[in-house]
Amino acid sequence: MVFKAEVRVELKRGILDAEANTVQNSLQLLGFKGIGEVKTAKIFVIDVSAPTKEKAQEEVEEACKRLLANPVINNYSITIK
Repeated sequence: MVFKAEVRVELKRGILDAEANTVQNSLQLLGFKGIGEVKTAKIFVIDVSAPTKEKAQEEVEEACKRLLANPVINNYSITIK
């Protein structure tokens, strides 16, 4: 069975997000007064062939640990559909 995994990778709290800071400042300069905190995130959409949803979750979890996220600076979440 083929499952679709969505992995969202974000910086941990306290890690400088320079890109988000630049975007936030630029939005304010452009007159967007209601814009609050801005954060960046990467989203990976991955097709996973596995016999069960649980096995697909395990496979994607391993991919996150080994490549997609740096545990020192990133948090990640996985959604399997």
